[in-house]
Amino acid sequence: MPASRTRHLCSVAAALVLTAAAPAAAASAAPATSDGLREVLFVGNNWDGTADVVTSSGDFAKVGRIDVVPDKQQRLAEINADPIKWIYYTSIRNEVGEGHDQYVDDMYSTPDGKSVVVSRPSFADVVSIDLATDKVNWRFPVAGYRADHMAVSPDGTRVAVSASTANKVQVLDVVTGREVGEFGTGDKPHENFFTDGGKYIWNMSIGEVTTSLDAPGWDWTKGDRHITIVDATTFKQVRTIDMRQRLDAIGLKDFSDAVRPAAFTPDWSKLYFQVSFFNGFLEYDVATDKITRVRTLPENPATNQDRTTWLLDSRHHGISMNPQGTKLCVAGTMDNYATVVDRATFDVGPLVTASTPYWATVSGDGKDCVISEAGADRITAIDFATGQKVLSVPVGDHPQRVRLGHVPADWTGPNGG
Repeated sequence: MPASRTRHLCSVAAALVLTAAAPAAAASAAPATSDGLREVLFVGNNWDGTADVVTSSGDFAKVGRIDVVPDKQQRLAEINADPIKWIYYTSIRNEVGEGHDQYVDDMYSTPDGKSVVVSRPSFADVVSIDLATDKVNWRFPVAGYRADHMAVSPDGTRVAVSASTANKVQVLDVVTGREVGEFGTGDKPHENFFTDGGKYIWNMSIGEVTTSLDAPGWDWTKGDRHITIVDATTFKQVRTIDMRQRLDAIGLKDFSDAVRPAAFTPDWSKLYFQVSFFNGFLEYDVATDKITRVRTLPENPATNQDRTTWLLDSRHHGISMNPQGTKLCVAGTMDNYATVVDRATFDVGPLVTASTPYWATVSGDGKDCVISEAGADRITAIDFATGQKVLSVPVGDHPQRVRLGHVPADWTGPNGG
């Protein structure tokens, strides 16, 4: 981590302004571990209930596969025996899952590389899966009826998970699954970040994304959406940021204030974030607390202009930054492309055709942007330097989240990959 990220800050307020949140790439990376481990990418196949494990850079060759729902029949029996759970489970399948169950949203490996911690939306829980056996080490049912995005602490000992229907974030010990704290958020908490060396947790709430009230005039029906910042030790709220006020200040009154995927510069001075319904991203200066630039990206002429047809209010969903902080990689989800953007000039690189790209992360060597193509069941690497496609690798059904992590050096999965 660059030294500029850890400089002394004279007050809590200054700390929040100057450190903001860790880059998306850094948030995805597993912490440094002992010898005998191999860096990999975990690819969550949401509709499969599996996670493919591939090498973290180069040819992204398959290493193995994990079953993240080994207890599927037990969980389904519990759901079928509880009418309320069954209603939510069915709703998740029909709305968020587009007619499919959502078995894996997010995942992080443990520091010893022996297990992977997974959030499972349809089962409203977080589980630890033993990488040697595909068996559940522990299970934590989240508050409410759906588990969503997670973040791992810099030391790898805790994960923060969004309990999206309960409007709270719960923080768990990765070894035991015990809850160590929680805090309230806006409506439908989504992205999480540990920041400032693990001192703070940031959460972005996105509000209701499954209704058809998608016209700008109905935006108020989407709920309370804001960024919540808490002390990661006490879980007491330190600050909130409402992007509605910042958007209105620059005349973007018709823009949604639902902050979707985000990326930060290496010195944490600038935040680049996507919002619902917008084909592009915005730049936010954390020191001045203002939106400073807006970049609209090309529209695909074939994209249906009916906003109610866009996936969970997304137009573009997925953004990452190279380690040097000079390039952004953007997943143009509904426009079926991904592109690399120069951060200084906002010049747009080649539009790399992709099928419903839904996430963007950074390869282990930092050279490539890796997107998940949910519509083609593959991941695709794009060179940050040239903006050109490097290669695609097939994975399981409906890949979404892609995270860096570690496994034992000789691991190939319980069934030999």
